[in-house]
Amino acid sequence: MEPSPQSRQPSLEKGREEEEAARERIPRIDPYGFERPEDFDYASYEDFFSTYLRILTTRAIKWSKLLKGKNNVQKSIKVKRYIRKGVPNEHRAFVWMATSGAQAQMDQNPGYYRKLLEGERNDNLVEAIKTDMNRTFPDNVKFRRTADPCLQHTLYNVLVAYGHHNQNVGYCQGMNFLAGYLLLITKSEEQSFWLLDALVGRILPDYYSPAMMGLKTDQEVLGELVKMKIPAVANLMDRHNVMWTLVVSRWFICLFIDILPVETVLRIWDCLFYEGSKIIFRVALTLIKQHQASILEATNFPDICEQFKQVTKGTFVTECHTFMQKIFTEPGSLSMATITKLRKSCRAKLLAQG
Repeated sequence: MEPSPQSRQPSLEKGREEEEAARERIPRIDPYGFERPEDFDYASYEDFFSTYLRILTTRAIKWSKLLKGKNNVQKSIKVKRYIRKGVPNEHRAFVWMATSGAQAQMDQNPGYYRKLLEGERNDNLVEAIKTDMNRTFPDNVKFRRTADPCLQHTLYNVLVAYGHHNQNVGYCQGMNFLAGYLLLITKSEEQSFWLLDALVGRILPDYYSPAMMGLKTDQEVLGELVKMKIPAVANLMDRHNVMWTLVVSRWFICLFIDILPVETVLRIWDCLFYEGSKIIFRVALTLIKQHQASILEATNFPDICEQFKQVTKGTFVTECHTFMQKIFTEPGSLSMATITKLRKSCRAKLLAQG
């Protein structure tokens, strides 16, 4: 029997009251400087965060013990397990630098970053970077021109230095978001530069070069993995001639920035710096598998695109601790050997197509 409109009214009122109360308790600007969106669900977030805070406290104690008196992090089963459970924000820069190889590069090249900034400038590169400055995180108070200090200046330095360091890549849209996140976490230009080098130069091979062959290849690899692991979705995409690049290119090129909630992105990056690019496939497959039923309801091309926008929203992705547990169970086994093999065949296919 349907509840009467009268009986539904009190529960709606109660929900609104809880939302208003939560809105007053939770700051409108998050700890990283991002303004919460207009449709932000304050009540659900408060529920989640009260539980997550206890997890964060436990993890912080464990990490402090692990890192006590150490100036490096050696890779081990224990460290991998700790990283999968999340790196506390106060240790993130240190752990990312150590596990990605960025710290070793920085130590081997003292003064190199400064030299890049003092060297000759490529005018076209500088112009392209300047154009993107105001487009980078307009919803983040730390990147506004009125901010003091304004992160636009440090972001510009990191991108200009990197463009001159890696001239095969130069600058590509998307790199501004990666560098911006790195600056928010490390609060250091030089560390952000070397972490950007780890991402663009090693972890994401050929994603940001002019031909973007690595990016195109990995989107095709995801398509092959979906065929293997979620065949019904692969069939739907084939039936409606939807290319994977249309629905997932931003997942890859921005590494889920502005797509998933900030804390979830940072938890993904904890693993990405340690385990490499297969983490991107784990996240993508989990999002698709979790929402398989709603994706399969799509009956045409625009519907499919809309469903893929919806898979990155809601409590499933906000509750980052549970989400991260899921990415290591939902897709099943996923070895680097499988990805390497698929990359080889997908790249060959793309090159043959010209």
